[in-house]
Amino acid sequence: MEIKDRSKLLTEQRNPRTITIDSKTTLEIIDTINVEDAMVFSAVHKERQSIAKAVDLIVHAISKESGRLIYVGAGTSGRLGILDAAECPPTFSTDPNMVVGIIAGGEKAVFQSVEGAEDLPENGAKDIQQKEVNHRDVVVGITTGGTTPYVMGALFEAKKRNAKTVFLCCNLETTPTFEVDVIIRPIVGPEVITGSTRMKAGTATKLILNMLSTATMIKLGKVYENLMVDLKAMNAKLTDRAERIITAVTGVNRDDAKKLLTDAYGNAKVAIVMQKLGLEYAEAKKRLDACGGFVRKVLE
Repeated sequence: MEIKDRSKLLTEQRNPRTITIDSKTTLEIIDTINVEDAMVFSAVHKERQSIAKAVDLIVHAISKESGRLIYVGAGTSGRLGILDAAECPPTFSTDPNMVVGIIAGGEKAVFQSVEGAEDLPENGAKDIQQKEVNHRDVVVGITTGGTTPYVMGALFEAKKRNAKTVFLCCNLETTPTFEVDVIIRPIVGPEVITGSTRMKAGTATKLILNMLSTATMIKLGKVYENLMVDLKAMNAKLTDRAERIITAVTGVNRDDAKKLLTDAYGNAKVAIVMQKLGLEYAEAKKRLDACGGFVRKVLE
């Protein structure tokens, strides 16, 4: 896709509501940004069906194909993908290779801008090749303007390898020249500061990535009620949370929750099943495994 005049893109246009922002008081600036940010939620809501379709693709890929969710982006888009991927292992006890973030320019670009890294589609294709993407995976290309060559190259290569593809952008004017499985297109309008898509477009992206990963993990049985029962008790904070989760679900006191967690080898799910059904560790784990890790299915 070649866009010769990016000024026509909605995300690059000037926002008539913020033209005098440089003359405002500090509080007026904050209020202006807040009013613009409030528009993001409606834009994301309008894309809920496409988001749900993408989630179903991801759930199928991971649960039925042992595949991966792979985010690809440049700049802010790439960093948001990496952030979402990095949060999955501690929150949901996922393998670090289940949800992966790729950014143009590599690891250095996570912390500082790597100029020109996004301009080469062949680099996007190369990174997809290096990850050995295949038909079992879902690749989400994140490009708020919808034109980033690196992302388009990555998506095209993923499609060639028969992976499922999702295109996430914030412009009406941009669509891949090749077929993708799902397009998610929240239209948040011109930015407060012209072209600064780290703002509204970035917020919309963060919300959508939250939905993709969180809804997927719920559908994979990593949540019981609204509790992250599959967390890894890897530090004091997470151990404390695991004990509180066990207390909330089973009604036992904190000391008993701590003992249950120890007897369950740090597995909050197993500890809950042990207490609720009066089982020893081995039997509780066996039943949990037989139900695909879904606590609700075991208890019902």
